[in-house]
Amino acid sequence: MSPEDETLKLLEVALTAEIFNQHNNLDMDDLTPECRVLFGVNGEGEVKRPLSVSEGMIKRSLGIPDACSKLSKTPVITCDDFGQRIHVTSLEAAARWFVRKGGIDLAGRNPALAFYLGTLDTPELSYKEVRAANPMYEDTRAFLDKKVATILSTDESLRSGLDLVIVSAPDEVEQKFEDIVCTEEQRRIISKIRTAREHRETLQKHGIHEVGKLLFVGPPGTGKTSLALGLSREMHLPLIEVRLSMVTSQYLGETSKNIDRIFDFAKKLAPCILFIDEFDFVAKSRVTDDHGAMKRAVNLLLKNIDRISLIRNGVLLIGATNHPQLLDEAAWRRFDEIVEFALPDREMRIQILKNITASIECHCDYGMLADHTEGFSGADLRIMVKEALLSALIDGRSQITDSDIELGIILVSNRGAIRRQNWL
Repeated sequence: MSPEDETLKLLEVALTAEIFNQHNNLDMDDLTPECRVLFGVNGEGEVKRPLSVSEGMIKRSLGIPDACSKLSKTPVITCDDFGQRIHVTSLEAAARWFVRKGGIDLAGRNPALAFYLGTLDTPELSYKEVRAANPMYEDTRAFLDKKVATILSTDESLRSGLDLVIVSAPDEVEQKFEDIVCTEEQRRIISKIRTAREHRETLQKHGIHEVGKLLFVGPPGTGKTSLALGLSREMHLPLIEVRLSMVTSQYLGETSKNIDRIFDFAKKLAPCILFIDEFDFVAKSRVTDDHGAMKRAVNLLLKNIDRISLIRNGVLLIGATNHPQLLDEAAWRRFDEIVEFALPDREMRIQILKNITASIECHCDYGMLADHTEGFSGADLRIMVKEALLSALIDGRSQITDSDIELGIILVSNRGAIRRQNWL
């Protein structure tokens, strides 16, 4: 970071504190994640005013030493000798100086600054847009950890169930919803879930509770897990990921208890998504397993599904299976929506390829590529592009050529041939 950039960053922090202290209508979501950490409010449910800035805080959080020395030539900042506290002498003058020195880009990612600069008639910024783009505090791992700790402090028995799941905060999810290519039917169902969440009270008033239990069915690599992750980020809901084979592989005597604990935890964490992968494991256990404890555990799982609800409990339940033909009627009727994930058609393959190669130099004929990749899943297309890019990089190129793509297609086709072989 150049000295000029360091000065702007230091002024951004000082301005953010001053603006936040003077405007009580601003809240946690008006602070950037970086500022939440710096001001020590990342683990709290609310911000305690007044915020203050010191040289030590900046060095620990931003890694910038000697902040006061670097700000000594800035006319709108003073530093106390005692404690090295950093102050803005005049908020309006400091904000205008910040803009003149090129700080508008930083303000475009800082809601508190965008709010104040909006009062100074800065046309380049929209406070509403900047705040909407800023990660919400409730989407962060810090908020999630605090909430989980509170839940466990009141019921320590839930910890053993929690050890069998993966809990992700929305801002930890890398899968962006806008990058997922959905079918019309998938979009319709997602729209219905959004509407149900917005009108929970109305639905509850009329006794309509069986909404928000989705079963994703389709071959591997068609986007079932990706859509569950994308919904977590899009709907600002933490995601609890359960793999039934892991839960039922524990001591049989504990399996039923852990199933109960996972569902109890989801209800207490709500609003959230409970994503149960490998749901066909239920069918396998019901049909082939002679162990009474296992069958009781599976029946308990189905009963827990009956008792959980997006409307009553705020839990969106998603089951996923690659083998829907294995599920019996008892499993099917637990879900109010069956969401099909078929292999992508030609138009979907074109869109998926465009999304995958958006940041790659690739002068591709997407129509021709789609024609040559019939039967490929979304995951197959990603592997194909990965191999093509690696081929180019090995040759010292950053641009993908047709020959690179051809290598990727051959590799995916060979993988499919090996998978279909019968080794018995």
